[in-house]
Amino acid sequence: MATLIKEHNGMDGVEPLPHARLHDLRHVHATTLLLAGVPVHVVAARLGHADPAITLRVYAHVVNEQLAEAATIFADRIDGAA
Repeated sequence: MATLIKEHNGMDGVEPLPHARLHDLRHVHATTLLLAGVPVHVVAARLGHADPAITLRVYAHVVNEQLAEAATIFADRIDGAA
């Protein structure tokens, strides 16, 4: 990863990329899928987690964000129905 980023950053006219490890891309992948609404068990399978509970523990912050968003959506619907 470091070599690829260094090569990219050495090119003219490109926006430089920050330092990143391959493992960081794994987290970006999982977080992006979860925020897009992909079910946890599907994300877990893509990551190779034997149990979706592992995925839930590692990405609890993303799931909590979705829970808060769901509560807001529900409240807005209730307010709109009144």
